[in-house]
Amino acid sequence: MLALRLSLGARPAVQVRRLLVAGASAGTGFLLLSALGHALSHPDPAASALRLAWCTAPLAATVYLAVAVARADPATRPRPGLSAVGLGPVRLTAISAATTAVSCLLGSALALLVFLQLRGDLTGMSLGGDAQEFLAAGRPLPLPAALTLLALVPLSASGAVAVTLRPREPVKGAGRAARAYGRFGAYRRTPVRESFGAYGRFGRQLGAAARGRRTAAEAPAQEQDGAPAGAAGDAGAEAVDGSPAVVPPPVPTAAPSGLPWGVAVLAVGLAVEALTSRTGSADGPAAFLGLALTSLGLALVGPGLTHLCGRLLQAVRPGALRLLAGRVLMTEATRIGRPLGVVCAVVSAAYTMASLHDPDDPSAGPLVVLGVLLVAGCTVATLLTAAVEAKQAHADTTASLRRLGAPAGTLRRAASLRAGALLALFGPLTVAVAELSAWPLGG
Repeated sequence: MLALRLSLGARPAVQVRRLLVAGASAGTGFLLLSALGHALSHPDPAASALRLAWCTAPLAATVYLAVAVARADPATRPRPGLSAVGLGPVRLTAISAATTAVSCLLGSALALLVFLQLRGDLTGMSLGGDAQEFLAAGRPLPLPAALTLLALVPLSASGAVAVTLRPREPVKGAGRAARAYGRFGAYRRTPVRESFGAYGRFGRQLGAAARGRRTAAEAPAQEQDGAPAGAAGDAGAEAVDGSPAVVPPPVPTAAPSGLPWGVAVLAVGLAVEALTSRTGSADGPAAFLGLALTSLGLALVGPGLTHLCGRLLQAVRPGALRLLAGRVLMTEATRIGRPLGVVCAVVSAAYTMASLHDPDDPSAGPLVVLGVLLVAGCTVATLLTAAVEAKQAHADTTASLRRLGAPAGTLRRAASLRAGALLALFGPLTVAVAELSAWPLGG
């Protein structure tokens, strides 16, 4: 009962995000059922398999949105006191996965009802014209196959949420190496070799054990706020008198590691597209492979470019405003940069496909428009959800700054500066990659 109240008693914004997941699941389920209807109407298995393969992009976008919504849900976040009533990290992860599955099941049921209504199975009135190609009206619909396709979205989304939000080791590197025996039967290994008499000094190992327990106790609180274990500057730290200590976000010492790999994959994708244009196979599988590699490269370089954008904001004698904006961008490089890179990849791929499409081709029906809108909408919604999650992670720091007298306009200007810097960096990059992708494929 308490778990049900945690899921249903959420704020309206959380419920709206769950409805977005249900809507995305409904759209993806309808596309899967349309692929099934096309397979029933056409005996060509290759064309039907290709239509079903195109549904993987909306499916991946829906799962990506579901994971982002589950991460930003404050009701399923571990908090002190919930373990006493049986809602520990494992149970909260299960609740989040179950909530995601319920939202996706609601969307799948809606997709089935709409599909049956358009076929005429509910009211006897079906659509005519080109809709008969994917509705398979007049043919019996295999219910086991339809239910199997509709179960793909709930199972994939709930499984991804369970894997993403699973409890992890609070201490970095805790495992077999941490439990290994050291010299003279010690339970730990020290980086500096100590003399034989050091183990006999009274209180030496006692102090080391106390420091280890204190570090292990501080690590979960720091990881909940998104900071690495042992990092200074936790926003939730408390002063001696009990009031929150005002400490800015920690300075990340290393950039995300995906930038070199993303640049390499992006270069390989552009090279494959240029090669296909020379061989005259711009509409073959190699061209789509190059487009996929280009999109993957854009998605990989997102966190690294976001970190670089934050570093550039703090260059050349920065003031307080640029320091605050750049520090937040560097801290949230992975959380914001990954969905931002995915949005850039989707926009670039959509622009390339639109430039290659023939306006007189009748194959671009409502299903293609639905798929494009579904993928674009899910990626944009994921980016906005990641921004909300980043705002929640820095809520304590923001509240401390306001208690110190920082004007609200300064915080808003810092947010606007971050958004403008990201747009100035990722906007031209997306346009350039889209043009470089469309130019060789277009001949």
